[in-house]
Amino acid sequence: MIGKIAVAALIGFCGYTYLSIRPPPPKICGTPGGPPVTSTRIKLRDGRHLAYKEKGVAKEEAKFKIVIVHGLGDSKDFDPPLSEELINEFQIYAVFFDRAGYGESDPNPTRSVKSEAFDIQELADTLQLGNKFFVVGISLGAYSIYSCLHYIPHRIAGAALVVPFVNYWWKFFPAALAKECFEERLRQNQWAFRVAHYAPWLLYWWMTQKWFPCLRTQRNFDVLSEPDQEIIKRRSTEPPQEGQVKVTQQGVHESLHRDMIVGFGKWEFDPTDIRNPFPDNEDHVHLWQGYEDRFISYKLNRYLSQQLPWIRYHEVPNAGHLLIYNATLCETIFKVLLSSNS
Repeated sequence: MIGKIAVAALIGFCGYTYLSIRPPPPKICGTPGGPPVTSTRIKLRDGRHLAYKEKGVAKEEAKFKIVIVHGLGDSKDFDPPLSEELINEFQIYAVFFDRAGYGESDPNPTRSVKSEAFDIQELADTLQLGNKFFVVGISLGAYSIYSCLHYIPHRIAGAALVVPFVNYWWKFFPAALAKECFEERLRQNQWAFRVAHYAPWLLYWWMTQKWFPCLRTQRNFDVLSEPDQEIIKRRSTEPPQEGQVKVTQQGVHESLHRDMIVGFGKWEFDPTDIRNPFPDNEDHVHLWQGYEDRFISYKLNRYLSQQLPWIRYHEVPNAGHLLIYNATLCETIFKVLLSSNS
C-alpha cells in the first residue's frame, strides 16, 4: 500500500512539474480565441506574419530608409523622439515592426539569431526598400543588428547599435572581465540569464514561479540610474502608447522568454567573427553606450568596440539605458548615422 501511494505521489509530482515548466500554447492573432489583427502585416515565406508601422516621409521620396528594431518587452509602437524637422531635413522613412511573438507578429518556434536577419530582409523586400537600407537596434534588439551584419551585410547601408545587450558567454570576452560585469548585475537577473543560457527549457517556469525573485528590468524604477529615473518621470506624464498593452498578448513565452533564450543562448558566431561590411569607410556602424547604464556594462561594449575598430564607439556620460528617449541624444544618433552616409 505504501509503495502504491509513493508511486502515485511520484507520478503526481512529475505531472505537476511537467505542467509547470511547459509554456501554454500561444494565442496567435487572427485565430479563434486569439487577439484580433488591427495592424498592417506582411506574410513571410514560411507563412508567418510580421506587423509593422511606418513613420516619416513617403517611401518613394525618402533619401534614407531605416528599419528600427525594438528591445525586450517592447513593440513596433516604440516611438523615439525624432522631430518632424529632422525627418524632413534628412528625408527619413522609418519602419518599425513587431519581432516574432511580440504584438501582432506571429510567434516563431524556431526563432534564432539568424532568423532575425532574414525576417528583416524579407520585410525590407516586401516593402521595396531597395538593395540597401539602414538598421537601428535598441538594447536586446541589437542582436538582430549583429545578425544583419553577419548574415546579410550586402543589404546594410549603415547600422546603429543603441545600448546594445551583451551575451556574457561570447567567447572573445576575457573570462575575468565577463565575470566581473556579470556579477555587477542584480542577483535575480544573473539567475535569469543563466537559466536562459544553460536551461532554456526551464525559463518559462523560472520566470513565472513565485518562490524566488526573477528578472528586473527598466520598468522597475528603483534599479534605474539617475538619468533613467528622470526620463521615466518625464514619460509618466505623457499619454501611454496604445500598442504597448499588446506586447505580450500572444504569450509571454513567445515574446519575452524566446527573446532571452535567443539573445543569451549559444550563438552560431561571435560579434568578432563579423567581417567589416564597409572596408572603404569605417563610419557606417555606430555603437552608443550610456556610462550610467545599470543594465548593460559600458566595460563590455567598450571592449567589444576595441576588438572591432570599424565600429565607431560613442560612450555618453550622464546617460543610462534609456538614452534613446532623450530627444537630443536620439536626434544625434540618427544625425551621426545618416550624415556619415550622405
